Amino acid sequence: MEEIKARVRDVPDFPKAGIVFKDVTPVLADGTLLAKTVEALVLPFKGSGVTKVAGMEARGFIFASLVAYHLGVGFVPLRKEGKLPHHTRRAAYTLEYGEAVLEMHTDALSDEDRVLLVDDLLATGGTAAASLELVTQAGATVVGLAFVIELDFLHGRERLTPHFVHSLLHY
Repeated sequence: MEEIKARVRDVPDFPKAGIVFKDVTPVLADGTLLAKTVEALVLPFKGSGVTKVAGMEARGFIFASLVAYHLGVGFVPLRKEGKLPHHTRRAAYTLEYGEAVLEMHTDALSDEDRVLLVDDLLATGGTAAASLELVTQAGATVVGLAFVIELDFLHGRERLTPHFVHSLLHY
């Protein structure tokens, strides 16, 4: 994990003053490191019966689609409001720097699905909690949540109880 952590860069005052953004694009640019990251994200979920991987916009799409490919299952995009072309479910949430709405196609999941939620970063847990709401609205079962980075000082994990949360890097 230290190899991955060494490639995450801090970007001060992004997207607004006072926020230190954890940029994973250097990890994405290194094929070997990206493969190691995906392997580490998948590890606790092998053999867990995951049928779909849902990714949170936008960097979560990258990691979630690679995890889905690795597990041999489908990918479900959880998008910002107004970006999906078909009928959607929606869940509103707050970010550490604002408010937003997350949407998912109404036919993306069923009550037979076992879902792994994936994103690059767990901060306050707002996006992840909205993702949980969308998946449970569809009647699917959440197997767990996986993140590349967790900002422990923001206590986002607490909003996701009682679900299993797997994070590779902690700050």
